[in-house]
Amino acid sequence: MSELNPYEQLGVTENASFEEIQIAKQELQTKYQNDSQVLENIEIAYDIIIMQRLRLRQEGKIKVPEQIRYPEKIKTIEPKKSIAISNPINPKISLWFNDLLDQPSLKNISISGVVFLVLIFVSIFSADVSILPLLLTVGVGTSFFILYQKQKQFWRSIGITFIAFIIGVCVANILLSLLIGSGFNVSLESEKFASLFTFCLLWLVSNFTR
Repeated sequence: MSELNPYEQLGVTENASFEEIQIAKQELQTKYQNDSQVLENIEIAYDIIIMQRLRLRQEGKIKVPEQIRYPEKIKTIEPKKSIAISNPINPKISLWFNDLLDQPSLKNISISGVVFLVLIFVSIFSADVSILPLLLTVGVGTSFFILYQKQKQFWRSIGITFIAFIIGVCVANILLSLLIGSGFNVSLESEKFASLFTFCLLWLVSNFTR
């Protein structure tokens, strides 16, 4: 095979197009993929043909497509400039929210869920309402512990837990008043309803914030 000229080695004519030469080269490489000597001869023949084509092109002896011969005439398509859309949200606020939110694991959700479910069960079915402050204290402590374990920031954990507790109690009382004013029959006492709502909020805050 090495005694043939480069075109014969690739199995093409001298008038073959560049695409035909490439296809012939690929077919031969697939056919002789286990013969390193033949593959080397194929590469040599291909390189010789390419060098000849380049020389003939420089001498003007072969026709070259207009877009190849005069590349400067090709109109380059500039990418469309993206229209900047002003974001009404302050970037600092956005970063603050991203830093505040968390995606807990199923294990952490389950463990904290069991603790708060026990607190809710005891607070609802306990006949002694005076035990509710103690249960709320345990709930607040649990929420603080979960938050503190995430980033080890003491005052941040206290602040988030305290805010969640205050919001829980206030919103629960407002919601209960609205329900009673709308004619709904709420079987729970106001203290137990507030505890239930606050426990749920503490569970959400402790798991989905950091």
